[in-house]
Amino acid sequence: MRAVVVKEYGDVTGMYLEEVDRPVPGAGEVLVRVVKTSVNFADIKARRGGKGNKLPFIPGLDAAGIVEELGEGCRSVFVGQRVICFPDNGSYAEYVIVREVLVFPIPDEMNMTVAAASPVVSFLSHRLLTDVARMVKGESVLIHAAAGGVGTTAARLAKQLGAGLVIGTVGSEEKAGIAREAGVDEVILYKEEDFAQRVNDLTNGNGVDIVLDSISGEVTERSLTCLAPYGRLVHFGNAGGPPGMIRSVDLHSSCRSILGFSLGTTRKKRPETLQETADAVIPLLASGRLTVDVGHEFSLSGIQEAHVLMENRKSKGKIVISVGEER
Repeated sequence: MRAVVVKEYGDVTGMYLEEVDRPVPGAGEVLVRVVKTSVNFADIKARRGGKGNKLPFIPGLDAAGIVEELGEGCRSVFVGQRVICFPDNGSYAEYVIVREVLVFPIPDEMNMTVAAASPVVSFLSHRLLTDVARMVKGESVLIHAAAGGVGTTAARLAKQLGAGLVIGTVGSEEKAGIAREAGVDEVILYKEEDFAQRVNDLTNGNGVDIVLDSISGEVTERSLTCLAPYGRLVHFGNAGGPPGMIRSVDLHSSCRSILGFSLGTTRKKRPETLQETADAVIPLLASGRLTVDVGHEFSLSGIQEAHVLMENRKSKGKIVISVGEER
């Protein structure tokens, strides 16, 4: 089969499209023929060596495709079924091996491009808002990086779940437009104004009930100054680099919480918990009630160009990689 293989950490020149052995499923595993996959920023971090992947490796977190073969003991899916999945060993390939617990059937009406763009951003957004933050209808939400794939999906899902005021921070006026189209009520250009002060102004000094923070550093620290009593700050990434510092004295008397979540850790250690997420999210995606923006589509041979586009922050919406025909 064809697969993209990272042989050297660093820039895209260390990533090659090659012929490799097609994998064989073991007990409890499913072989999926990939129709489409997507690019996530974690793929770029892995290529640079920031995820600890042992060289050589195939990047990619999620895929949409067709069940090709079942390993011993698999009963929840059948050969020929359309699915989305989270492979353990990369998705930039024509075939992937997936643990059965991380294979989720999708209905015939669900477009494969939508399916490929959705798993990470929709599953992550749902877990952040429901399982971790435990959002209650009417609560206010602040989303950092609100124009990104997770940011726009989380904004749409927050509205679906009954959020009141949704505020987003972005880095440019162009990205502000993307956030507004996703349903963000108030957009803050963090380079031009103090986002925490603006949030407090918008909430009459009360702060927001939930902060979704994938940035870390000073953004985390400043977010705490606009978090309401009993509010929850959910930290799920370190795009800003250095860690933020939280003082314990800022928590107990205000009844506020700092919570962490990783979809990658959950896939590894508690994959069975994602079935509930799939049951909630897939019908929303299939019906169009929850949408994921797709801005670019490449073939496997264009993977370097796709990575450069995302790395330079010039991508708009999700980047989808077409691998094979659905047939």
